[in-house]
Amino acid sequence: MKAVQYSRFGGSEVLEVVDIPVPVAEAGQILVKVEAAGVNFFEVLMRADRYAVTPSLPMFPGVEAAGTVEAVGEGVDPRLLGSRVAAPLFVSDRPFGGYAEYVAIDANLAAPLPDALSFEEATALMVQGLTALHLLRQSPPANRAVLVPAAAGGVGSLLVQLARGRGAGRIVALAGGRTKLDLALSSGADAAIDSSRDEWPAQIREANGGAGVDIIYDTVGDAMTAAALPALAPGGELVFAALGRFALSVSDIKAMIAQNQALRGFALLPLLLPAALKAGLAELFDLAANGRLRVAIGGRFPLDRAGEAHRLLEERRSAGKVVLVP
Repeated sequence: MKAVQYSRFGGSEVLEVVDIPVPVAEAGQILVKVEAAGVNFFEVLMRADRYAVTPSLPMFPGVEAAGTVEAVGEGVDPRLLGSRVAAPLFVSDRPFGGYAEYVAIDANLAAPLPDALSFEEATALMVQGLTALHLLRQSPPANRAVLVPAAAGGVGSLLVQLARGRGAGRIVALAGGRTKLDLALSSGADAAIDSSRDEWPAQIREANGGAGVDIIYDTVGDAMTAAALPALAPGGELVFAALGRFALSVSDIKAMIAQNQALRGFALLPLLLPAALKAGLAELFDLAANGRLRVAIGGRFPLDRAGEAHRLLEERRSAGKVVLVP
């Protein structure tokens, strides 16, 4: 089968398509014919060795896939054959390898897909959908003013919609460029600020009627965190969900303490015990299948153009979920 790998760190050009054996569905596993594989920004960072964790080489990227069950291993119900499933590889013993024509995963981790949900939409609701869902569960937005950076991205576009559905008082979105601003507004944001312009930090309070926001859901990190911090209200909460990109200084944190502000960390994987994983995916899949959650697809690429998919994310040109279609 065809799969994408890289044997050295670097730019998107290090991604290459190779032929490797089709995985075998071992006891308790299913073999999934991949119809769509999700591409995530942390995979771009990992490829360049700029992520919090350095992977072993050669690396076969891809932590989420969706497709049809092609074979079942010993002890697995044969009635699963031909069924449509999501394969959240990121919670499995082999958490990579989704950029491929086939993947194997424990049958008890795979989640059934409603007929009304496309394979591409399903990929957007795994890492990114679960991130948005659990961010809001940890820090509920009801009756509060919230700031959503990267609001046209895979996580941000879902976060805006879910926050609106959970009663956010006011949603201020950050996004770069007119197209992304329009997507954020159509997703339910009350105001959208162009983060590609230098004056965006000063515009957040203006967009919130002159007051600071109660919650910042920071999935971007780096310099953006400190730039947005002055817009956080006294007693507000900064939820940091950008693993490996924390750049606040001691003086920034001291300023937060003086304002009675809270800094809360967020890591998705520790929250995803099997029951919580299945319940979260079922909730997201149902919302999307019934039209209450819209998934924006920002780009579709075959496996041999995985480098283009990475560049789209790396250059911040995507709006919505980027997928590979083997």
